[in-house]
Amino acid sequence: MTTHVEVQQIGELVRQHHDSFDRLLTEVRRVIVGQDDLLKKLLVGLLANGHILLEGVPGLAKTTAVASLAKAIHTRFQRIQFTPDLLPADILGTQVFNPQDSTFRVKRGPVFSNLILADEINRAPAKVQSAMLEAMQERQVTIGEQTFPLEEPFLVLATQNPIEQEGTYPLPEAQVDRFMLKLVVRYPTQAQERQILDRMATRRGAPQIEPILNPQAILDARGVIDEIYMDDKIRDYIVAIVHATRSPAEFGIKIGQWIQYGASPRATIFLALGARAMAFLAGRGYVTPQDVKDIALDVLRHRVIVSYEAEAEEKTSDDVVRHVLDHVQVP
Repeated sequence: MTTHVEVQQIGELVRQHHDSFDRLLTEVRRVIVGQDDLLKKLLVGLLANGHILLEGVPGLAKTTAVASLAKAIHTRFQRIQFTPDLLPADILGTQVFNPQDSTFRVKRGPVFSNLILADEINRAPAKVQSAMLEAMQERQVTIGEQTFPLEEPFLVLATQNPIEQEGTYPLPEAQVDRFMLKLVVRYPTQAQERQILDRMATRRGAPQIEPILNPQAILDARGVIDEIYMDDKIRDYIVAIVHATRSPAEFGIKIGQWIQYGASPRATIFLALGARAMAFLAGRGYVTPQDVKDIALDVLRHRVIVSYEAEAEEKTSDDVVRHVLDHVQVP
């Protein structure tokens, strides 16, 4: 049983590490106007070791946000533009024949990096998506007879455009489930857009970003996050939220007709990891119910499959998750 003194000690450890992530956010905000929720959730993925799917119309700085985050961390970054003619070898790498000594050598693909931006992942055919998602899940790549582990931290940030569906290959639900978070990027406010104009509409362009963190700082922070205290009542709350997406009637929530499939057990794991990361970013050594609520929509929206009845009533998975959060009893 964790004592009050131990929670205080964990809190002090969190505060020692969390300041550098505050500086990281400040540095990225020199380029990205608004989108504070997006930037914070990108850090949650980084800290919780979970991949992220970004959805939004073109021009909302999805690519710029990921590239800026990569520049603020002294690490390797690769942008892969997914197209219909892409092959798995273009991402993973292949064996190249050397005629001088009649042997094959391995030429590694762009997936051998730390931060990967998979731009418009739904534009590539299924076999390419599968190759990428296998690397995400197993964190290793097999080329020929050799298997190569991917260096930590390894984070895939994939983007997709929700409005232009011609010539796309939608990600199957089982593959979408491998992403820890699905973030929906919104338009900026009028005031934010004026800031964007003042900052970007010159030949100088965006300010230069300086590296703030190294990869070891991220790995150290992950170790601290594992120690953050989570009460049994919070754990039960997380399980109840996920269970309510499958059997809402048990919780007195009358939305069963909207749900075709509820969230998988992977959602339970990612909710706990995400809540701990949110507590870390708030500088706390313990998890609150609000931490769970703040990350729940991003963890669950791509795991709850709505029914035809819900679509007929213009209800989305976001509506289902909000209903669940409103009605499941908070500890």
